[in-house]
Amino acid sequence: MNSSEENAVSGMSAGRSAMRMGPAELVQAAAMARRFYLEGKSKIQIAEEFGVSRFKVARVLETALERDLVRIEIRVPAELDAERSDALRARYGLRHAVVVESPADAEETPDPENLGEVAADLLGELVNEGDVLGLAWGRSTIHMAAALNRLPPCTVVQLTGVYDAGTAERGSVEAVRRAAQVSGGDAHPIYAPMLLPDVATAAALRNQTGIARAFEYFDKVTVACVSIGSWEPGISTVHDMLSDEERAHYASLGVAAEMSAHLFDSEGRRVGRDLQERCITVRADQLRRIPEVVAIAGGQRKAPAIDAVLRSGLVTSLVTDTSAADALLAGGPAPRPALNRTDPDGT
Repeated sequence: MNSSEENAVSGMSAGRSAMRMGPAELVQAAAMARRFYLEGKSKIQIAEEFGVSRFKVARVLETALERDLVRIEIRVPAELDAERSDALRARYGLRHAVVVESPADAEETPDPENLGEVAADLLGELVNEGDVLGLAWGRSTIHMAAALNRLPPCTVVQLTGVYDAGTAERGSVEAVRRAAQVSGGDAHPIYAPMLLPDVATAAALRNQTGIARAFEYFDKVTVACVSIGSWEPGISTVHDMLSDEERAHYASLGVAAEMSAHLFDSEGRRVGRDLQERCITVRADQLRRIPEVVAIAGGQRKAPAIDAVLRSGLVTSLVTDTSAADALLAGGPAPRPALNRTDPDGT
């Protein structure tokens, strides 16, 4: 037995409580605990081996815990915060919540790069062979794609246009290609801006062959990866693409967050729905039907926006950091669970 096993099942504790057991009892209890905790044997199997009832085995194991003969440690990698993760999952009714330790030397900037690395590992767990993986534009999804090193064979489709068509090869288009390369599946990128000047131009682009082919996959997406933006400069790509007059208009509607060109107020209700008609993006009702929607967003500045999007019911899982998690957990009354996937507007 190695040193970690010896810590998990300590041979004989020097504590007073353990000394109340005689040496034969200690040896037997340690042996039973070793069978149960380290070898994975059932209580019935242990009872048969030692010639006692399974009820006695249960009592011995319980006593071993009470008297410090057995010490159980639950360990996760140092960068993951299991307690905050579970609390966040429960608060918002998420399927998965993964909280990453905020870098100690990092400035208070949104979406630290280590979120992408953890999100890449999470996608490796969630995506199954034959799935259709959708990737929306966002710095965090780009970091995630760069960190991918394993994915089962799947189709990868881009869910939104790009922030700047001139940088498509270095942004979400490259993220889609990278994910497809890792998985060995087909890639369906979108070579078009996310935001167009008017509805007619957006409609015309949607009918172009390559873009229309990508759109055909939107209803087939089984796992999606999205980013969340606060309604402020440098943290929301949609905010940065609009004119000052348009920003003021949407701000007057109470916009608190955006995700894939969809705008939300602080209660998670969608506002400014006319903007979607000018955008190359997956529709909100399509997002709502996707079985697994993973959002990647972090930083204390983004906490209100993350809260708003989680309240919308569009997201099922979240990868964030401790600074955002602390702000989210310190909020007011818990929202209704996200997994009911209903629209807060009732529409």
